[in-house]
Amino acid sequence: MTNQNGEKKTALPESNGDSQAMKKLFWIDLEMTGLDEKVDQILEVAVLITDLDLKTLDSYHRVVFQAPEVLENMNDWCKKTHGKSGLSADVPGGMPLKKVEQELIELANKHYPNPKDRIVLCGNSVGNDKRFIDAYWPDFAKKLHYRLVDVSSFKEIFKARYNIQYKKSDEGRHRAEDDIVQSVKELAHYLSFVKP
Repeated sequence: MTNQNGEKKTALPESNGDSQAMKKLFWIDLEMTGLDEKVDQILEVAVLITDLDLKTLDSYHRVVFQAPEVLENMNDWCKKTHGKSGLSADVPGGMPLKKVEQELIELANKHYPNPKDRIVLCGNSVGNDKRFIDAYWPDFAKKLHYRLVDVSSFKEIFKARYNIQYKKSDEGRHRAEDDIVQSVKELAHYLSFVKP
């Protein structure tokens, strides 16, 4: 193979199904009791599966049950934010953590049936979410690629280089479903400036 400059180019082998996996995007957002996966806990998860045109194909949402003392031990910011959003009130009726993991695996298997596929997570600051997934949902984590599509990377580059910013329509609510929808819209905003 040669590139457009006539230089020889070595063809890369297929990557164990990864190219197939990237035909769908697995967007995820978590709400937690804080940002340290070693001490904090997951309270809520939302997922959107989209195609490469960012059209929604499937969605998933669960509030995660945590014991009362978990909420009592949150810092003041989390107590205020999750209290105002209604998340704290929803947690006592949430689903057990392990059951949520099982459902996430079922959702992943539905959309990525090839066992060789590794899911590339998408979202805002999604590396933080992945740390919590690795800590609390290890079986689901085994299905994930080490690569991520982080919208915050687009945010920083477009702001610094082009002074292009995205204004969230419901900034500050901090519920997983709202945040993940905003992340998809934000990426669409940045990609609208990219001409093929």
